[in-house]
Amino acid sequence: MSKITASNLVYFIDELPKNLTYNYIHQKNKGLIRIIGIDFPEGPIRIKRWIPSEGKSETTVREESISSQMIWRIANALKPNLPINVDRLFGGSYNTRSVLESLLAHTPEFYYCYPGRIENNTSNIKVRKGHKYLLWLPNKPHNLGEIVETKTEQVISEIPSQSAIYESLILPQQGNKELNSESKMRHAQIQIALFMIGKQLGYKTWINQNSQAIIYQNKKLNEYEGVLVSLKNETLFIPYKEAVEYALPIDCIWVKNGILMSGVIEIEDSIGIHSGLTRMKNLQNKIPLLSTRYIIVTADDERGKVLQEANKEQFISLNTRFFSYSAVEELYSLCQRRKLSGITEEFLDCFMEKVVDNNKFIH
Repeated sequence: MSKITASNLVYFIDELPKNLTYNYIHQKNKGLIRIIGIDFPEGPIRIKRWIPSEGKSETTVREESISSQMIWRIANALKPNLPINVDRLFGGSYNTRSVLESLLAHTPEFYYCYPGRIENNTSNIKVRKGHKYLLWLPNKPHNLGEIVETKTEQVISEIPSQSAIYESLILPQQGNKELNSESKMRHAQIQIALFMIGKQLGYKTWINQNSQAIIYQNKKLNEYEGVLVSLKNETLFIPYKEAVEYALPIDCIWVKNGILMSGVIEIEDSIGIHSGLTRMKNLQNKIPLLSTRYIIVTADDERGKVLQEANKEQFISLNTRFFSYSAVEELYSLCQRRKLSGITEEFLDCFMEKVVDNNKFIH
């Protein structure tokens, strides 16, 4: 087998006994993992994880989900005898990435290894021990349920080549305190990425007023060409004047040619997904005849929460799309490395996932 699919990975993990707990690959992580259930053919895989030394137990922790999208992403990266760095593959997204990596390592065809790492300091090139990698060896199976390290002669250059870069980002201040919490910084990074993506695709972008004061590369966002500083006089909203007040709190709106709305976007953590959908629904109620995408942007492993909330009766008409952090940054990274032109709406859609049950959605 030279190519592996998400359904293959799901089948491998399903072979693991469900009455056992499993360790992480990394010995410093004293956590335990249990498989709660698996949806075939491509997931999600439901798990629980906890660290006994922190006083937690299986009964006190919530059930989590390894999404189909996550499983497909690792499947697409796997090639026989080629080590992959799972943390880098997911770019820091997906809280359960180490769980998926560890469960796969318990299956016969997967090993972990530490390839040599190239260090290039001017003319002095050295090879040192590298980070942990997952290795697929389909022709060399080990015993089911064991984690096995293997040696590899391969050497890896660990210089990131396709990461999204956020240079000189400063959050606005509130009083004398800078709002620099990790969640606010992540929100700001994604908002910048969405604006820059929109700019390359020829959209003008509304950014909610709380975020327009973000300083990026020594300029406030509302000073950038392509950022709409007001919606009141936009041609798009002239027939829908009552809708403006409902559009103002939206994190990001892409406007095309002044008359079309390519996307209404809310950037949310798990707790805010319901609120984000509510804001978008309120806007839709004021512009029911205007076609657009209603998009929730959140961490990759919150896909299940988006699916659950988006399929509630009050939100069905939004036909919500899920745009994961990793997909946003994949597209943003592409925009940073290439000058995109001739891009169609279908190109944008391939980075998002429709999460509403087609049997429920009424066009």
